Amino acid sequence: MEAEEVGLGPEAAGQTAAHGAALPSTAASQSLASQAALLDLVPDAFVGIDADGGITLANKQVESLFGYSHEQLIGQPLEILLPERFVAAHRGHRARFFSHPHTRPMDSGLELTGRRLDGSEFPAEISLGTIELEGHMLATAAIRDISDRIAVVREKERLEAEAEREHLVNQLHHVRRLESLGELAGGVAHDFNNLLAVIINYAAFVAEDLDAAGESEEKRHILRADVEQIGLAAQRAAHLTHQLLAFARREVVQPEVVDVNTVVADIEQLLTRTLGEHITLRSELAADLRSVLIDPGQLEQMLVNLAINARDAMPNGGTLTIDTANFDIDADYTHHRPELSPGPYVRLRVSDNGTGMEHDVIERAFDPFFTTKPAGQGTGLGLATVYGIVQQAGGQARIYSESSIGTTFTALLPATDRSPTRAPVEIDRERLRGKSTILLVEDEQALREVIERILTSSGYQVLSATNGAEALALAGKSLEGIDLLLTDVIMPVMHGPQLAEQIKQMRPSIRVMFMSGFAQPILDAGGHLEPGVILIEKPFAGADLLEKVRQVLESDAQSNSRQAGGEER
Repeated sequence: MEAEEVGLGPEAAGQTAAHGAALPSTAASQSLASQAALLDLVPDAFVGIDADGGITLANKQVESLFGYSHEQLIGQPLEILLPERFVAAHRGHRARFFSHPHTRPMDSGLELTGRRLDGSEFPAEISLGTIELEGHMLATAAIRDISDRIAVVREKERLEAEAEREHLVNQLHHVRRLESLGELAGGVAHDFNNLLAVIINYAAFVAEDLDAAGESEEKRHILRADVEQIGLAAQRAAHLTHQLLAFARREVVQPEVVDVNTVVADIEQLLTRTLGEHITLRSELAADLRSVLIDPGQLEQMLVNLAINARDAMPNGGTLTIDTANFDIDADYTHHRPELSPGPYVRLRVSDNGTGMEHDVIERAFDPFFTTKPAGQGTGLGLATVYGIVQQAGGQARIYSESSIGTTFTALLPATDRSPTRAPVEIDRERLRGKSTILLVEDEQALREVIERILTSSGYQVLSATNGAEALALAGKSLEGIDLLLTDVIMPVMHGPQLAEQIKQMRPSIRVMFMSGFAQPILDAGGHLEPGVILIEKPFAGADLLEKVRQVLESDAQSNSRQAGGEER
């Protein structure tokens, strides 16, 4: 134990009555055996020390606490109970104590240290006092192991510190989220305002020129170009919306077996327009490329995002190269890449010879809202979205870049031995015509009118409703059969899924198709469509809507035909 006065400090050992054993002020008439029996009743370890520092008295609690037998204690210097580093100082404390005896109670707040026979140490509280035994004054010490108490206090302090640290971290994250949302809001507002300005003004150009167009071929050409610009601006606005939804993990994921080469070929024209005339686009596609399972729309979005980044890195022109190859991963490769599993992959690389990135920029390239572009010129979602798409497909995304040389983005996507399910479809207006009856439910009037115009112009009979209650009323009183319920997902009062459930009870054979720009209520935890759910995402072109409607109705017809054939047989 630490040397403090008699060396066993805080608490007055003479106050043994407080511990259940009343020692007499003089012990001349009592034997040592009687004293030892009384001391064994004291709950704390108790020792008596003579002026030379020898242990004269020791109860059983001392033996248990320190690991010595009674014979090993009696007659030995008290220093055997102290760590070696305190022995020298202790002798001086002991001499002063015998010169000026005093008492000190337990719980005085002084923490000392004891040493056991095996050399282990423990924190202790000690009371000090004196007694007379056979005409001699002895210094006494009651010793209490406070390891458990200290452990409780330290655990409490640790938990409080951890709670405080967690509170500070949460506050920091909250501040960062607010800052990120501010950056996001600014970037999105800037981009959307630009796009809306384009749409509004080109629409005004078309309106102004309609009356003056007449039969002039030149005017018709100008009008056509203006309308194309409106369409391009709307596509860019839709792309930004999908980008935000993908980043927030709210976009619908509809994986398909995809030929990456086909997707690259299909999107080349769009990429060329995105890059501009000053940048050359090259494709080096492997002839025997494996298929992958990924949402084709997300793959296209990934390529567009990478093309935009590359374009901004090549302001004076350059070359963007897209190459594909088969890639096999073995156990050695995955040793330091636990996110990957051994097996066949497809490697997709997008490389530019632009300005490149510094090391600190590369480390943060995939961070949400991180951008090196000037304020208002980027949301910092491009590469973060790309990273999320690759991860969601079970792959790995990485960047290699050198300043003034260029950047290469590499995606490793797990391959599948299934055949691609996606092929380019020629738009045939006649093929998209139909005669079925469709119950259309959309709360946004302008969009409802657009959809109704698209469907009726292609021969469909349309019953329109602004909400679930109107739709149920129409379905209840309609004498004609309704072949398809085409409903928005998010609507006031009653959402699309609830409406579909109720209408199916009225008309069990009706087909259901959802449309939404935010389809969270019909998605599972992984962001995928619930089984059997058919969805077209907003915004959509008329031809895409008609193709989807045709597929839904034809699949229903084929199913009915198979059922009828089975009954006939």
